[in-house]
Amino acid sequence: MKKFAKMSLVAAVAVAGTVASAQPLAEAIKNVDVSGTVVYRYDDRNYDASSAATAKGDLSKNNYKIAITAKSKVNDDVTAVTRFIVGSSTDAGFVGLDYVSGADGQADVTLSNVYFSYTGIANTTVNVGKQGLTTPWTVAIDSDGNEQTGTGILALTNVGPVTIAGAYFNQHNLNASGEAKTLLKGYEDIATLGVMGNIGPVALDAWYLDMDDVFDSFTLGVSSKIDLDAVQLTLGARHTELDLDGSSKDNSLTKIMLGAKMGIFGAKLNYGWTDSDGGLTALDNDAKTGMQGWTVQLNGVADAEYLQVGVNAQVLDSLNLAVNYHKLDKEIGNSDFTDEELYLQATYKMSKNFGGYLRFGQNEFEHVGDKDQDGTIGRIQVQYSF
Repeated sequence: MKKFAKMSLVAAVAVAGTVASAQPLAEAIKNVDVSGTVVYRYDDRNYDASSAATAKGDLSKNNYKIAITAKSKVNDDVTAVTRFIVGSSTDAGFVGLDYVSGADGQADVTLSNVYFSYTGIANTTVNVGKQGLTTPWTVAIDSDGNEQTGTGILALTNVGPVTIAGAYFNQHNLNASGEAKTLLKGYEDIATLGVMGNIGPVALDAWYLDMDDVFDSFTLGVSSKIDLDAVQLTLGARHTELDLDGSSKDNSLTKIMLGAKMGIFGAKLNYGWTDSDGGLTALDNDAKTGMQGWTVQLNGVADAEYLQVGVNAQVLDSLNLAVNYHKLDKEIGNSDFTDEELYLQATYKMSKNFGGYLRFGQNEFEHVGDKDQDGTIGRIQVQYSF
């Protein structure tokens, strides 16, 4: 499969290169490394509702996404990187086909990334071109979701135990991908600077991002892993603030994450809250600066508190069973409302590169079209990586 993928994706480029540089086709293909994912997802959500306004969460879709990244070594210091998406041409995510009211269809093939990576300076990597937006506010690469991209330059350099990141982009796709689409046009300049390092078992990071004439934001994160022999603990916290230009309102989101593993059993307890002015701190709900569940999430919800509780058991080497409960308490006007979801998940890994999961549960949203909305939610996902 991998050899076939290399041939099918780069053959035309390699042939063109043969004409221009007299490089043999076999030699050109040998220098290309191909990796990627193939994902199928079945989603079904059915809500108790009496009108279209309250039934807006109903979902009946077959979803598909193939992502292929090809890295070609140009010389000792430069690598050319391309990423192709078979899926949505709008946000590089799934193509979804409604199986209740629509027929089968075809997915678009798009070029998501095309950039050059330079490593000729010691302990430094510089990427120039169209690439994923690698920041805590965005998701640069996702096998089963949308992706944020932009054109510009990203540089990473290691100074002892510290990594310094800096980037500038003059174009992006955040107007079509993510949770801030209505605020953006796609041609706003983005500048960001980050510092990451470790102090013993503790990892720290601090980032600042400015989007020209739209907002500026900073985020601080800390995480640690503690091995107590019988119990392995993971601890984390992150605070993010985002201020819209020309507005006196502040957006902030703070979260604390606790995890534990003892033998075959695991557990998590996460808690987050947002400012009363606003809670939009992530440009994608799946980004580090957000707090995402399945159908219930905290990013973009003002004056809210969010609790995530989960337990799991690794009953077989290939099978994990889990129960997750998420609760969001929010204030709208002078009234308090609660959104909840409870679901079971079975994750099966047939081999190192092939597996998937099954989810089934229920959720309840209060104050949707001035009514409550209760639903049954289900999902099946299969993923192959190469």
